Amino acid sequence: MRFIATADTDIGISKKTNQDSVLVKHGMVDGVEVLMAIVCDGMGGLSKGEVASATVIKRFSRWFDEELPYEIDNLSMSIIGAKWALLLKELNSDIFLYASRQGITMGTTFTGILFVDDQYVVAHVGDTRLYRISDGMFQMTEDHTFIARELKKGTITPEQAKTDKRRNLLLQCVGASDKVDPQTIVGRALQGVYMICSDGFRHEVMPNEMLGYLNYGALVDKETMHRNGRYLIEVAKQRGEKDNISVLLIKAD
Repeated sequence: MRFIATADTDIGISKKTNQDSVLVKHGMVDGVEVLMAIVCDGMGGLSKGEVASATVIKRFSRWFDEELPYEIDNLSMSIIGAKWALLLKELNSDIFLYASRQGITMGTTFTGILFVDDQYVVAHVGDTRLYRISDGMFQMTEDHTFIARELKKGTITPEQAKTDKRRNLLLQCVGASDKVDPQTIVGRALQGVYMICSDGFRHEVMPNEMLGYLNYGALVDKETMHRNGRYLIEVAKQRGEKDNISVLLIKAD
């Protein structure tokens, strides 16, 4: 597989800081193409969310540089997924302890994917999302939110969920939970588009609009990927989205 990736983030129309952090690492390791992409959404209602998200991004960037090369010779995406989950648990403890000593609360979501040639592994905590875009929008990650849990239990309807005041209530996030239980996924990459976004990107932009601008055929090159991603960010802002807005696109050939 060959990959093209872009990342765009915006402070939005009302926040004083951008608490989202995004990361793309792309290269060759022992002749194999690898790409790591992550979006972290620092908690807007918590103190220093931008510190939490940046801390997690920096640690995973270091993992890519220092530890990934040792995984390639005996590659197991399941083992990498387990190591990522353990790393997120360690970061949760470290950030929680630091925040406690400072007398504050801070946390971040995490949605990350690693491609090694045609294989991938995903780790996820919170309500940032990973989608695969082909002939439709397919959400690959589960939202770790109160609303998602109640929808699964059938206690509320999808229509009620759209306006429920608890829609942003997280059940777990890195740094502000007693413990985290990351979702991990392994699979084979398909030709198409993979998208990671913060919740600010998807609240006001409709799935059919994402599909129209972010499908495989529409994203002809890196410049177009940036342009279409930025256009939808502006659409979200024009419609009154108050959160930070981030979208990361990966085109797989």
